[in-house]
Amino acid sequence: MPAHDVLIIGAGLAGQRAALAAAEAGASVAIMSKVHPVRSHSVAAAGGINAAISIDDDWTSHAYDTVKGSDFLGDQDAIEIMCSEAPEEVLHLEHIGVTFHRNEAGLLDLRAFGGASMKRTAYVADITGQAILHVLYEQLMKHHETVDRYEEWFTTSLILDDDGSCAGCVARDVRTGAMEVFSAKNVILASGGAGQCYRPTTNALICTADGIAQAYDVGAPLMDMEMIQYHPTTLAENGFLITEGARGEGAHLLNSEGERFMEKYAPNKMELASRDVVSRSEQTEINEGRGVGEDGGGIYLDITVVPKKRVLEALREIVNIGRDFAGTDITREPIVIRPGQHYIMGGVKTDIDGRTPIPGLYAAGEVACVSVHGGNRLGANSLLDTLIFGRRSGEHAAARSAGVPMPSAPETRLHEDVARIDAIIAREKSGRRTSEIKDELGTTMNRLVAVYRDENGLREAHEIVRRLKEEAGTAYIDDGGTVFNQDVLGAIELGYLLDAAEATVVAAIERKESRGAQFRTDFPERDDDEWLKHIDISRNGGDAPSVSHSPVTITRWQPEERKY
Repeated sequence: MPAHDVLIIGAGLAGQRAALAAAEAGASVAIMSKVHPVRSHSVAAAGGINAAISIDDDWTSHAYDTVKGSDFLGDQDAIEIMCSEAPEEVLHLEHIGVTFHRNEAGLLDLRAFGGASMKRTAYVADITGQAILHVLYEQLMKHHETVDRYEEWFTTSLILDDDGSCAGCVARDVRTGAMEVFSAKNVILASGGAGQCYRPTTNALICTADGIAQAYDVGAPLMDMEMIQYHPTTLAENGFLITEGARGEGAHLLNSEGERFMEKYAPNKMELASRDVVSRSEQTEINEGRGVGEDGGGIYLDITVVPKKRVLEALREIVNIGRDFAGTDITREPIVIRPGQHYIMGGVKTDIDGRTPIPGLYAAGEVACVSVHGGNRLGANSLLDTLIFGRRSGEHAAARSAGVPMPSAPETRLHEDVARIDAIIAREKSGRRTSEIKDELGTTMNRLVAVYRDENGLREAHEIVRRLKEEAGTAYIDDGGTVFNQDVLGAIELGYLLDAAEATVVAAIERKESRGAQFRTDFPERDDDEWLKHIDISRNGGDAPSVSHSPVTITRWQPEERKY
């Protein structure tokens, strides 16, 4: 049975940064991922990473912008840590080989992003996540003697010991189908978000709420799950992401009348208001009949106002996306976009060191909710979140490992997971396929739990999710083999998605106000007296999740009216 001081599940930016920090602190480390690490979803992060590194900037300004962007739901102690540690982290990345764009003076260039009071986004063209991920993986290879890599291993369950501490996990070797128990003094979840609850989404197919559901299953609470970010610019045809960097470079949003309509909604920031504001503005234009494209369901993003040389230098990937997937040369004509599901602000509830309420279990990155994003994440704060809290989780877990013995992870859960997978494979080929259920889940969430929500729609969504959970219990798959059986893994992932979707819907029903990404048409105002608090969701057996509340940490910025 493999045993490690720190076992990290997920090998995107949060996971790799945690692994490096733990290894540098002297711990024995393993990093486990269901795909090759450089195929992690972090590779899709395009626009950049925020840090107050300009001589006329200050981390407190970055922190205030983040608090305001969160619609005052973000925990300010965590936000202060993230923003104050950002400059050192970005410079560290530059020193280990990330080739951030530089200006003519040779200094790190910075671009504007939504909700920011000044330019503070460092970037590598529009492939920033990919650039950072590859450099971190190179650094990880240097620690091959102290960091074991389990690439293409799929975690099926977390394991708790008799005193309720996390003792490891059960995982399946995707290449062979073999199942094994991994013991660990500490487990760090870094397995990403839950975007595949929605259809369409900008998220990769691997973003299936694995860590969220696994932590939830063993008793860890989830927080802020109602806060689902819709990115303002995704391709109308298929939901592919068009980076916020386009608007940062000066692109305009236009309705069917040729009007640059953001002047009505955010006259001071225009297209660079926060993402929730821009997405709602676009959806309002569409709903009121001023949309463009098929059935008037889109908005024009006009990048032709940006000099062509700059577009080809700083936005080269979306030039390719526009050409290949929309048949549009974005340097010559506007492209049709619409709001699309992009990110979840919620996740497994943690403190500033990544600790969950379960001893030995940590979480970092999009799987986690330390609540630096609150009700709405600012663009280019996600990469920063993964790196700062990935590092802090790795450091804390390494320090904790020095004071606790190696647990003996019981094999009971292994036998249960083997039996569960065997039962999935043995199901009769009748009823519904798992893929059909996933498709209905995604379209339901996009229809009823999106930019605008109301009580009736949310109740309907909950009823559908509960029905789909029942149907998933008998849904069948075609592949009965062991080698790279993605069919059986998809069936397990479907269960994770349904758990995350139910938590999202229940939290959205509970929050009877509009704040950040949650806009309730039946409760259109923000209500600080009643709802300046987090909504926590816990498993309640087979029944609907239980709901509780926890306070928002306020250190220096009192809630105020949020205007852009």
